[in-house]
Amino acid sequence: MKSENFTIKEIEFKLKQYCSYQDRCHSEVENKLSKFNLISQAKDQILFNLINDDYLNETRFCKSFVRGKFKIKNWGKRRIIQELKSRKISEFNIKKGLSEINEFDYQEKFENLFNKKLSSLENLNSIDKKKKIFSYLQYRGWETNLIYEKINQIL
Repeated sequence: MKSENFTIKEIEFKLKQYCSYQDRCHSEVENKLSKFNLISQAKDQILFNLINDDYLNETRFCKSFVRGKFKIKNWGKRRIIQELKSRKISEFNIKKGLSEINEFDYQEKFENLFNKKLSSLENLNSIDKKKKIFSYLQYRGWETNLIYEKINQIL
């Protein structure tokens, strides 16, 4: 993709399609935009237009990202926050996004994941069960204190 093949309007159209497919954060759009060899004023104008026309909305991106990763991927808050920070999302938008998670649903999902993992480890001794459950939940970004609390209640 070279810029001499596309006009500014064509590049903007392509990015509007890119943002329409699913919500994007600024860094994803900037990465895509950097593939076109544009001067900074043209990039800024395209970004301005995308934001102005509501194709690019970081708060909306954050909320949908959090909902998806929590409901579909079963991620905990730590993993979600880490991923959002890696995408250079502001603290304000991270908090807005996390507000999409209902505390009751969060606890319920944690319990379900814990019990599902525990039931898959019937043939192991207590110490191995603890290790497996801990690493399984920690990898998915669930808070260490929640995991330890639950492990100490059950095992």
